[in-house]
Amino acid sequence: MTNPQLPTPSDEALQASQALILHIRQQIKESGGWISFADYMRMALYTPGLGYYSGGAAKFGGAGDFVTAPEISPLFGTCIANTLAHALQECGGDVLEIGAGTGQLAAQILLELERLDALPSEYFILELSGELRERQRKTLQTLVPHLAHKARWLDDLPRQFVGVMVGNEVLDAMPCELVRFNGYHWQQCGVVENNGNLAFEHRAITDLKLEVACEPFPHIPQYTTEIQQEAQGFINTLAASLQFGLILLIDYGFPAREFYHPERSMGTLMGHYRHHSIHDPFFLPGLTDITCHVDFSAIYHAANQAGLSLEGYTSQASYLIDAGILERAAQMETGSVEYLRMSTALQKLTSNTEMGELFKVIAFSKELQGKTAPGLGGRDRSGEL
Repeated sequence: MTNPQLPTPSDEALQASQALILHIRQQIKESGGWISFADYMRMALYTPGLGYYSGGAAKFGGAGDFVTAPEISPLFGTCIANTLAHALQECGGDVLEIGAGTGQLAAQILLELERLDALPSEYFILELSGELRERQRKTLQTLVPHLAHKARWLDDLPRQFVGVMVGNEVLDAMPCELVRFNGYHWQQCGVVENNGNLAFEHRAITDLKLEVACEPFPHIPQYTTEIQQEAQGFINTLAASLQFGLILLIDYGFPAREFYHPERSMGTLMGHYRHHSIHDPFFLPGLTDITCHVDFSAIYHAANQAGLSLEGYTSQASYLIDAGILERAAQMETGSVEYLRMSTALQKLTSNTEMGELFKVIAFSKELQGKTAPGLGGRDRSGEL
């Protein structure tokens, strides 16, 4: 289904979306006519060759569906590198970036680590999309050709990793369960085929863990929200892999008391298509990104139970300022076109009305004993978790 008010996809893209819909419909049929929303979201995003992150369409930047911080300004990557360099001084080891997007952040981090004389032996990238891997390779070869040999792509997390892990806008793209309170009890939101179209159908929850997770939520009729079991499980996996070092995660979201506020009765689920917000998760599957905000309280509790120590939780604005973004910006020549662009980017990255407040930074460690890393010494909001 297309929308005349939105950019029209190419015939090739539309055919790919229709092929994905057929695949999803077949999976629904084989599952007895109903699949969980998490299963639908997983297929829409990650079906090989057809899913949003597995297909060939451009996702990031002006020609894609959204712009991430590394595309806004290289100053973002210099701040990340400042944090990583501090941790690497104590733990040694390598860098592992999870879901590297266009490769811009990797290039920025490598350049700044080189400037700080803190380059690791290897820069690992965990990337499941073959199309994005190629784009990352080209980005590194173009922007940092002398450092591109550092990059090594992985299919899975290492069993034992020493160093620093970083993920920018990774957790929000992990499949989530969708639940709804019908006035009497919680229901799991699933997906069915209805007259050839994909549609919601709600069923009683049969997973005890999912049912227990719903209990603290507002018991308001039709209240709908997300539960990010997969993201929590991913934190457990990171914790099992990390032997000594730091995990740094940047994403948009809230602590639980804000995430599950009674006024947020429709949840945070959102689609992104060519810089337009889409409220229908069934709009052009495979061509539209589907995300939900991150429940940072749940991420913290998962990390704590997995044996990780909380290093800090703060807003992106506080993080970037403490990591030295203003000092690096001040080194640029004033009055130049580049300086004006940097000023605009700085406003977008740090303003509370832009990305500065909505995006949060959370860091965990294992076995680190040193001082607080740059970026994590500003306004501490751990008490909100």
